[in-house]
Parts: sequence; structure tokens; C-alpha cells
Amino acid sequence: MASMVMTETDERSPLLQNSSHSAGEITAFASPSPDHHDGPSSATRPTDPKQRLVSLDVFRGLTVALMILVDDAGGAFPSINHSPWFGVTLADFVMPFFLFSVGISVSLVFKKVSSKPAATKKVVLRTIKLFLLGLILQGGYFHGRDDLTYGVDVNQIRWMGVLQRISIGYLLASITEIWCVNNNEVNSAITFVKKYYIQWLFVFVLGVLYMSLLYGLYVPEWSFEVSENGKETQIVHCGVRGSLEPPCNAVGLIDRLLLGESHLYKRPVYKRTQECSINSPDYGPLPPNAPSWCLAPFDPEGLLSSLMAAITCFLGLQYGHVMVHYKGHMHRIGIWLVCSSSLLILGYVVMVIGIPLSKPLYTLSYMCITAGASGVLLIAIFYMVDVIKIQKPTKLFQWMGMNALIVYALAACDIFPAALQGVYWRSPENNIVNATELFIQATLHSERWVSECYQFDLTCHSLDFYCNGIMF
Repeated sequence: MASMVMTETDERSPLLQNSSHSAGEITAFASPSPDHHDGPSSATRPTDPKQRLVSLDVFRGLTVALMILVDDAGGAFPSINHSPWFGVTLADFVMPFFLFSVGISVSLVFKKVSSKPAATKKVVLRTIKLFLLGLILQGGYFHGRDDLTYGVDVNQIRWMGVLQRISIGYLLASITEIWCVNNNEVNSAITFVKKYYIQWLFVFVLGVLYMSLLYGLYVPEWSFEVSENGKETQIVHCGVRGSLEPPCNAVGLIDRLLLGESHLYKRPVYKRTQECSINSPDYGPLPPNAPSWCLAPFDPEGLLSSLMAAITCFLGLQYGHVMVHYKGHMHRIGIWLVCSSSLLILGYVVMVIGIPLSKPLYTLSYMCITAGASGVLLIAIFYMVDVIKIQKPTKLFQWMGMNALIVYALAACDIFPAALQGVYWRSPENNIVNATELFIQATLHSERWVSECYQFDLTCHSLDFYCNGIMF
């Protein structure tokens, strides 16, 4: 998902989509570079100063497609669904890819700022808009399939979510890009560091703050209410410091204190752990003697973990800086390759010394490995799309990347299926959604696979629906 950005001429580009080809154009090839006479890349450098960076659109589009795949097929194939707590699966790369692309977008747009106060005002307004949109889409207002009602009790609304986390990363990255960058020219590695060192100091502070709270906060005993069989209070015994397990970590503690237990996600991934599901790594009934915390809420996009998630935005920001200041394509790829390899190695080393991979906590090892993987994917797409100009096979992904918000809202948030099932005959159960699902189920003779296949089919229909003229 691209960030909502402002070009040098004050043109606007939507936060997760580009509604026109002119609105999101960038100038990514203007700065002097040490490899100015790089032969192979010189032949492939664009000459149009406002040419789109197609690889960034494709990168976002692939991320959106991956999100749809894991959301729709994760139920049928738990191995690609989010890891129950520790470890990384295919689904766990989606959020870092989004954040990484936001950082790249910010670097390309704010490489020159004519009025810092005006740019800051627009960044803040766009952050608020994105946060509120996330609140509407993921806060519980839309009830999704099998429920024709809508609305949410403000005492139960979920404050955080995917778009809310992206808005936080976008805000921090944009503000530092506007206010914390020196004006010196970049003509060497040393001047590159001098130009952006304040941003890295800010990243260091974020990382230290996250690690200090994660391992330093004392998590006392806490309780929560279960309303499945009437209201019942469950107690979780902790009394520990530095735990990364589901019931007693500092991420959950901060969210319970600042957001409130009733405003957290009610179906956390740890309900698929062996302690909480007999069908682990899938959801299922509680096993005998399951711990009480299996029924507790937990937000995977919580406040503390969003600090480390924002660092992924800053890493994308630096990859974008390389794009801005180095003209030679192969020089860019070389620098990106070194950075990506270093992140992957650092993540592995940190994991070996005792910090496990965990997407719900957004641990340091998880951040490094997923950011490194983001860089590797960017290199592959950039080389294919912008260097050797193989673009036709990526047209669909490019379109999805340019219109990521509408795809996200219709497909990932079940807006389109929920709206479609509102058309029914005599009874709400006799709707187009259920009728089509029953037809495919009878054809394929598989209930579980059909349900996932049909959700993907609805996603494809939603894309066609958009292409036929529905604009967000």
C-alpha cells in the first residue's frame, strides 16, 4: 500500500491507490550519482522526468495479491496462514511488504519540500484520514458475510488495525523526511550518511524504546471477561518480566492499559496454538485443560509493536533514498543487495541468540528478516520491470498496486461479498453468495476448499466490478 503523498507541485496521490496516472507520478532519477557513467544502466534510464516507477506499483500489487491469497486460502491451507505465534509463514510477509513500500513512496515524494509546515499539515491530515478509514473497515462497523446488519458498539470498537498501523509508520517516516534531512548534496557514501543520519538516530531511539519496554516491563496478574456463556471473569497469572509468550508479554500489557481489553482483537492468532486448539495450527475447539488466556483478546497491530513496525517504513525510506541519489540501475541493485543480505543475516543472528520470530509482537528478528525479504523482492521486480523492461506479465499487479485501497476494501475486508449477499429472494439465506457457493460445492465435492475458492472468486469479481467503472 502506497502512502498518501504530495509531489513537488503539490499534486495529490491517494494513500493506498493512484486514481490517475498523473496523480502519483514521481521523479526518482534527478540526483547526481557516483556511478553517473554506468554504461548498462545508462541505456535504460528513463528520460521523462515524471515517469512512474512501475516496479513500485508492481511491488504493491503483488503484496495485495499475496494478501488476498493468504486471507482467502489460509483457512483451507493453515500452513500459509499467519503463524500461531512464533515462526514465519507466507502470510506474515504481507504487513512488512506494505510498510516497506510506504517508506519507498515517502522518500520519492519528499525528496524536495518547498514548504515544510504545509507538507506537515497535509501529512497529518492524510494520516488521520487513513486511521479513520481503518477504524471503519476493521473496527467492527462492517459485519461481513452472513450478517446483513452493520454498526458497532463504541464500547467494543477495535481501535487498532492494518491501516491504522500503516498510518503510524507513514506519519513517522514522513515527518522525519520533511524535518530531519540535511540539505547537502549526495555524491559519496559519506555525504549520504551525513544527509540522513538524524533519521537513523530516530530509528535507533525507536528500537531501544521498543526493546526496553518489551523486556523491561513487569507484567502482573490480569483478568478479562468472557461472555460466551454469560459474563465470567478469567484470571491470567503472570508476575514476570521479559516474557514473549502469548499471555504475559509487554505488548499485550500496554494495549490493555492504554486501549482497554474490550477494544482489542477478539480472535488472535494464538487461538490456533496447540494449547488453544485441537486442530492446531488451524482454529478449533479448546483442548482439555486449555489455559484461560486462550479466550483472551490480543491485538496483532498493537501500540508497542507498531514502534518496531515503523522501523520497516524507515528501511524502505532508505531504499528509496538510494533510488533518488544513485542513477545507475546496477549500482542501486548492488547497494540494495548488500543491505538486504545484511538484514537477513542480522535477523538470523538475533534469532539464534534468543529473540524468536513473532509477527504479533513484531520482534527485532522478525523485522530484520521480513525487511530483508522485502528488499530482495524489490530487487527482483525492479530488475525485471524497470531495467530489462518486461512489463506485460505484470500489468494486473501494476493495476492492483495503483488501486490498492479499493482492492483492499472490497476483497480483504469483505465489503463486496457482504454487499452482494444483500440481494436475496424471500429469505436472507437465499442470496447470490450462498447460491454460488452451493453450486461450486456440488461441482467440486469439497466443502472446505470450495469456501476458500469461492472467496477468491468473489475477489476476482470485485476487481471486474471496479474495472467496469466503480470508483472509490
